[in-house]
Amino acid sequence: MPPRSASVRGGSARGAGGSARGGRGAARGGPQIGLATGSHITTVGVRRPDFGTNGKPLPIYVNSFVTTIPESIIHHYDGTSSTFSVIAPSEKILPARLNMDLVKQMQTVVAPQIFSPRAVYDGRKNMFAARELPFESGTKEFNVSLSETRAESNGKGPKIYKIRLTKVAEINPEVLKRFIAGDQSHDNTVLTAITALNVVIRMEPTMKFPFNVRSFFTDRETKDIGAGLQLWRGYFQSVRPASGKMLINVDISTGTMYKAGPLLGLCLEYIGKNDPNFLAPKRGFPDRERLRLQRFISGIRILTTHPGPDGTVQQTPRVVKKLSTAGAAALNFTMREGGTMTVAEYFQRTQNRKLQFPDVICVEVGSGALIPLELCTVPPGQIMRKQVPPEKTKDVLDFATKKPKDRLASIVNGLGVLAYGQSEYVRQFGMNVNSSGPLKIQARILKPPTLKYGPGSKQLTITPNNGAWNMVDKRFFKPVEIPRWVVVIYEQQRRFGDNAARDMIAGLVSSCRDVGIRIVETPYVYWENGQGRIADQLRAAGAACVAAMGAGPNLVVVILPEGGNDIYTAVKQFGDITMGVATQCMKSSKCFRAKPQYYANVSLKINVKLGGINTIPDPSSVSVLTDPHNPTIVMGKIFYNIMRLLLSGFTAGADVIHPAPGSDGRPSFTALVANVDSDTAKYIADSRVQTSRQEMIEDLDSMSKHVLQMYMRYREMAEKKEQGNTAPKRIIFYRDGVSEGQFKQVLDLELPLLKKSCMELGIDPKITIIVVGKRHHVRFFPQNDRDGDRSGNCHAGTVVDREVSHPTEFDFYLQSHGGLLGTSRPAHYSILYDENNFSADSLQSLSFALCHVYARSTRSVSIPAPVYYADIVCSRAKNHYDPQGTVDFSDTATQIDGSQADTSLEAFRRGFKPLHKAQSTLMYFS
Repeated sequence: MPPRSASVRGGSARGAGGSARGGRGAARGGPQIGLATGSHITTVGVRRPDFGTNGKPLPIYVNSFVTTIPESIIHHYDGTSSTFSVIAPSEKILPARLNMDLVKQMQTVVAPQIFSPRAVYDGRKNMFAARELPFESGTKEFNVSLSETRAESNGKGPKIYKIRLTKVAEINPEVLKRFIAGDQSHDNTVLTAITALNVVIRMEPTMKFPFNVRSFFTDRETKDIGAGLQLWRGYFQSVRPASGKMLINVDISTGTMYKAGPLLGLCLEYIGKNDPNFLAPKRGFPDRERLRLQRFISGIRILTTHPGPDGTVQQTPRVVKKLSTAGAAALNFTMREGGTMTVAEYFQRTQNRKLQFPDVICVEVGSGALIPLELCTVPPGQIMRKQVPPEKTKDVLDFATKKPKDRLASIVNGLGVLAYGQSEYVRQFGMNVNSSGPLKIQARILKPPTLKYGPGSKQLTITPNNGAWNMVDKRFFKPVEIPRWVVVIYEQQRRFGDNAARDMIAGLVSSCRDVGIRIVETPYVYWENGQGRIADQLRAAGAACVAAMGAGPNLVVVILPEGGNDIYTAVKQFGDITMGVATQCMKSSKCFRAKPQYYANVSLKINVKLGGINTIPDPSSVSVLTDPHNPTIVMGKIFYNIMRLLLSGFTAGADVIHPAPGSDGRPSFTALVANVDSDTAKYIADSRVQTSRQEMIEDLDSMSKHVLQMYMRYREMAEKKEQGNTAPKRIIFYRDGVSEGQFKQVLDLELPLLKKSCMELGIDPKITIIVVGKRHHVRFFPQNDRDGDRSGNCHAGTVVDREVSHPTEFDFYLQSHGGLLGTSRPAHYSILYDENNFSADSLQSLSFALCHVYARSTRSVSIPAPVYYADIVCSRAKNHYDPQGTVDFSDTATQIDGSQADTSLEAFRRGFKPLHKAQSTLMYFS
């Protein structure tokens, strides 16, 4: 046995299995109209009232393939596995890949006569068989050992695993036929049946290839990106019920793999060195580099070779736990029979292997053994389940990004890898997948909203073309005035001197005046050192403005150097929290000799930060939003993605951002964004700290109460509405970042809080709740080049609510933005609650219109603006903490227990500084 570290406990490799998404329960909301569904059908969301008809019809492809539903009963078994040791069985959870190998051995070697035909398995607990397995009492146990190549090298022979199978249910696939026909509720029987079909189609590839939840990866198409990493092309597949048919959604995906080969070479490539002795502590290998490397390779599977009892060379798989602090020649351990020796001496004496690099560190594996790097090999096809190094992100995006035509071709070619027709599992369950080509469906291209600009524009209104328009000869709907402003430059003066500053000021002033902003030509300009106290420097610049002009600046423009993220955070904390002054940061590399288009984009942000309005939807084109008899507020929320609260007449967006893996004791930050004006163009935000990983907004009642009050105050004070006509009559609540299994939680937990806030304010608006999903793999493809835009994507406004939509519930897919790079992803809208009784056409046009009021660009965006804003607000939660404070935001923090988590949450809440009052009514987040 290799030498062991006495302090090390056993480790385990990570694996992944697939699972279906959650089901649906009872119907909620206002009066519902069933289409062809029976009155006994229950839903979580709203029943579909009708199908949309607006827009220009257009046939498209979608990356789904029709499959038949099995005819025979499917038998469901619960499976558990554990390891037998000499003393007692181990109850630890085994990796999914190991479980798959054990089940394969059980079915092909241990008991092939029982598993004929073979059952399918999800890598965790679920096994499904096309015929009932011959178990006398419904339960049977199997002792399984893997081949000798996986044997322990301590002479004890291979491990023995016990697999216990228990029959838990019989699934009649008829429920799926009834479900897609609209005659069956989405209950647990339907959910389990869909799970079974997913396991069936995934069984063959997961037995052959590296896999990760619902994707598997092959080495047919790879890219070496350095740092010991390779990218592999993968294929995602998922069975999805649709209206009148069962579909398999197929898409391409990307897997980041450790490069196969010697572990020593992998480590050297990661740290960017060629000499193995750089990894020797006695030769100066830095501790911080060792810890960085340890984070990279911990959890990786390696193979070590050793002589077998019969003289053959055997390989043993192990899992790396950590790296040693000393080299093999300096690591001493105590022998069982007494005495000590170094790791290098051990391998020399027991295996006659003299180390080539004895001063290089060793890996400590899960069993505690210490093994020199040069004696370890990394097997191929290992997924790296850690964050990709930031400098490699562009390489990953380049590999993952494909033009629509190329993506569809790759998907179709992937059917050859999936080989549904050749899969024994697919055949024996009676599934027949139509692989002749992707599904052809009928889409519609919605008419975009008309946008209205201000007096002095050559065109007062403009209609976007494929989600884009320009500001040429346009004046903002409501431009601001900037009588006092200062410029603080943190770039070195030799790189960004007087001439560069004058050019930047002239360009910004010219662009601001072109759009109607009244701005003085000469600001106060200061060069500062970014190593100093940023807040003090900005405060001094403001004080100089007060001394000269008698009042503080309206705007602070800050020029950042490359890598000036810390300065940016401090600037925003100063402007948003401490002093309540608008700040606009620009990178020196971007604004050095910048073109007018750059400053035009900056002016979009400056105007709304100071209280202006860039453009509004023309009331005649979006009457649902601007109906004076039904004032509307829109809100939104996010969970990593964005959650929106869209209130008719008042638009709001809510967002929740969660801590990184391994930091469970940290809080989440929630944000709620909502419009306050009747044109759904002016927004405010509220943000809070809440329990770690809580996916529902705990403070939604107080947050929504705040934005509702601000909405009513703005209508009274700014829009001069009569006091009795300030409350919204409709709330449209867009919720992003929610899986289907969480739909009921939104209705049970968040809807009551929203109603509570209305009740406390004495108002009674009708509420509509819409979930916006982006974490799906449905893609649209033009059937020919002339039907696509310049990027090859479908045009902005492409909407689909038939063929691939839910069999009974109110949902639709909307691609609201024009394509740029790669294949655009449509947003999936699911209506959970609707007291306003909106038609499909109304909600589709409303959602499309809200994608055009994002003030930071002259392009429509992929999701409604309130949710987009909520995401920005949440991502800037760090700005609410003192940069010199003790709050730690690093992703590498260790996990903490429950009591520590409570203390940590309180510390985060105490340190969270509220938004400055002067900024609370402005779009500081633009």
